[in-house]
Amino acid sequence: MTAPLRTLSAYGDAARLVDARRVRGMARALGHDVEQYDPPDTPDADLVAVAQGAFESVEDAAERLRELEDLLRERDDRRAVFLTIYTRMTERIRARIEADGFGDPAWMRAYTTAFANYYRRAFLAFERGELGAVPDPWRIAFGTATGDALVLQDAFLGINAHINYDLALTLRDVGIDPDRAAKRADHRAVNEVLARLIDAQQRALAEVYADGVEDVDDALGRLDEQLSLLGLREGREQAWRVAVVLTDVGFPPVASLARWVLRATATGGAAFVLGPSPDSDLLAELRRFEREGIELTAVLDRLADELAVA
Repeated sequence: MTAPLRTLSAYGDAARLVDARRVRGMARALGHDVEQYDPPDTPDADLVAVAQGAFESVEDAAERLRELEDLLRERDDRRAVFLTIYTRMTERIRARIEADGFGDPAWMRAYTTAFANYYRRAFLAFERGELGAVPDPWRIAFGTATGDALVLQDAFLGINAHINYDLALTLRDVGIDPDRAAKRADHRAVNEVLARLIDAQQRALAEVYADGVEDVDDALGRLDEQLSLLGLREGREQAWRVAVVLTDVGFPPVASLARWVLRATATGGAAFVLGPSPDSDLLAELRRFEREGIELTAVLDRLADELAVA
């Protein structure tokens, strides 16, 4: 594709960044008070030590994410919920790279490492109380983890922030050229890994809740439909569209619009996850059971076991 045609196509992608569902998400973002989410009173020196310094490779990212997960689990810190899923995803991507499962393994290494660094930077800034460096979707996710949200919500808040905010910026940073079609194919191949892990997450949570909630499979199915928003696949496609716009459109207002849509959509997604639900009685029942019937360690152990065989 010639440069003028590519630019024209990117303007088409820019026009598709906003649809009715995303407009609703942006409206939620405007009405959600992000300032209510506070960092820890005192940074945890051990957590800071692990999160300091950029990940240098996929191997480094996988090792230190696992170390961070272990520390959070020891502290009964609910930020471990998303990290339990994300650590396994990083390890699966690493294994697929080593098995020649991607067309461009060097690009996938750069992609996976850069992606992990977006999480690391947000985590570190929140832990240190440097809120100006914490993107709003992550501030909501990390801040909610200190409250009484459901484990299910903790998981989706992290997924929302990382997929619907960080991913497009990662693609912009590592570059989608040359051989854009091959890189897009590798980007899409990650969907298969994510789908298996999210299915495993749902199975694990269904097992956890089964002892205290009737018709748990149907209940979680309804919540999953609500909380998954546009879906992982669509979220990753949107990230690619934003990256194309940021790469190909040289007109600054359009690039600024793309970045604003990215932030507002992800923030609105977080507000949606936490917002009123048609199944408010079910949410109350799940919250009661989590508070009275299970411990976080038990949930994380069940989740890790299910992810291990996904």
